[in-house]
Amino acid sequence: MKVAALALGALLLVGADQRVAGYLDGKAVPDLMKVLPAPPQPGSARAEDDRATFASTRALQGSDRWTLATRDVSDDRFTAFGCALGMKLNAKSAPKLAALFARMSDGGMTGRAKTGFAAKRPYLSQPGEICEARTEHLAGNGDYPSGHTSTGWSTALVLAELVPERATEILRRGRIYGESRFVCGSHSRSAVEAGFLAGAALVARWHAEAAFRADMEAARVELATLRGKAPAPDGDRCRIEAAAE
Repeated sequence: MKVAALALGALLLVGADQRVAGYLDGKAVPDLMKVLPAPPQPGSARAEDDRATFASTRALQGSDRWTLATRDVSDDRFTAFGCALGMKLNAKSAPKLAALFARMSDGGMTGRAKTGFAAKRPYLSQPGEICEARTEHLAGNGDYPSGHTSTGWSTALVLAELVPERATEILRRGRIYGESRFVCGSHSRSAVEAGFLAGAALVARWHAEAAFRADMEAARVELATLRGKAPAPDGDRCRIEAAAE
């Protein structure tokens, strides 16, 4: 069974179903309840901004931006970042990068914060469609911080380090990937902002692990050899991503 990119504490989609130990499994990780600001209090300016963001982005349903947000719910890292990298890759063509991706879990860091903050997702208290199924699991999984955003931003930071000549495109895509969560309506804007911080904290923590640094170097060499050889990514998808605000 494929596991969505949201499952930070377990396997993340890397182009094939496989389970491996994450870099932070069984190790100390940052306490996001102390690192992040608390979720907005009801009636505060931030809470009102969250409500206004949810209401205004419902108008995007049916647009290309909505299509991209929908794809960002479940697309793997290779697919999500293909246009930004300028290469169409997968686990077979880039096995070193796939091995790196497969171990980039967060040791339960984000899940513990979601449980501790216990913030409800915006669609549970406001009318409007969202771009993914309203499952029991989604409703029971906390809003704050956004796990998808943490996944996307940490991936963008890693890829920008591996392919610095494409850093602008990669980091822009990481930002858009995170913002897809409030476009979708599955997360509040404040949860997405917290997800960016969580993703940055995660990358900093990975760098303390020798295995991560070694796998980064192997992936760096592999990607350098693929530049100019790998096929181009899907043009229609790249057009939609390029037009995204």
